[in-house]
Amino acid sequence: MSAVTGTDRAARAASARAVAATVVDPEIPVLTIEDLGILRDVTVIEHGRVEVTLTPTYSGCPATDVIRSDVERALANHGFDDAVVRTVLAPAWTTDWITDEGRRKLAAYGIAPPDKLCGNAAATAVVELVRCPLCGSADTRLQSRFGSTACKSLRVCNRCAEPFDHFKAL
Repeated sequence: MSAVTGTDRAARAASARAVAATVVDPEIPVLTIEDLGILRDVTVIEHGRVEVTLTPTYSGCPATDVIRSDVERALANHGFDDAVVRTVLAPAWTTDWITDEGRRKLAAYGIAPPDKLCGNAAATAVVELVRCPLCGSADTRLQSRFGSTACKSLRVCNRCAEPFDHFKAL
């Protein structure tokens, strides 16, 4: 691509972001990477090349490489053949970055969404009131600090007796 004007650059970045935003998380397929808050930025760099910045949920997340490949593939399918996807670890991802829509999707999928911490690290020491995503009861208990993925814990509802994942607040 030849020289790109500011207007063209903004339109190209917006178009590429719209494509990248549709990529789903491979571990929680009801969430897009935008819902999850790991799609940090999409810019146009030299010669109109698109650069996508992702922040994984944690530095050792096994889904990071899959997400990178999925973003590259989605962009290539929409004409952004030479897109670059970079991973940045700072600032560290927080569950506060999950969108309200993402929280609704988690609950509808049967995963209790985390409370918003709003940057308050001390809040992580407080035991959360976790509602059952199936029946809505707040009478739940921690079964295991580790759920189906490292970012979730396993809880059980005392009311309906169903187990469910809870997305850990970070």
